[in-house]
Amino acid sequence: MSEESLPVVEQRGLWYEELEVGVRYRHSPGRTISEADNTLFSALTMNQQALHVDDVYSAEQEFGERLVNSMMTLAMVVGLSVNQLTQGTMVANLGFSEVKFPAPLRHGDTLRAETVVVDKRLSNSRPGQGVVTLKHVGRNQRGDVVVEATRMTLWRMEPR
Repeated sequence: MSEESLPVVEQRGLWYEELEVGVRYRHSPGRTISEADNTLFSALTMNQQALHVDDVYSAEQEFGERLVNSMMTLAMVVGLSVNQLTQGTMVANLGFSEVKFPAPLRHGDTLRAETVVVDKRLSNSRPGQGVVTLKHVGRNQRGDVVVEATRMTLWRMEPR
């Protein structure tokens, strides 16, 4: 059998029809966050908050050390869901709501993520697409919730 005749399996997320309300998707692998990750993200986003970039200042504050930028925590939790859920099947983000950071993420913590499909409906204005509401939750290696966010998305239906 030649390589040209081999079956092809392409990585993709789930189509609208494959999503079920109330299903929890656990994303793997997790991601251990380094000091360099946090410093680079803070620099790239122009966020020079001393709690993320200044050891001396942070040591004197409530947590006693620098913390991972919370916007990075949110971005990473969404990113951890891509291969399993949205790669090539999601059209667009429509918005985030109810974003919470109940506990900080620290350098060396391993972030794990899961997503629950909260709601879905067919789009009224875009044939072949649906609106899906997701709840993302990120936890550190101890199981502490470090981020929760509700996200509305526009999703593709399976091509016919």
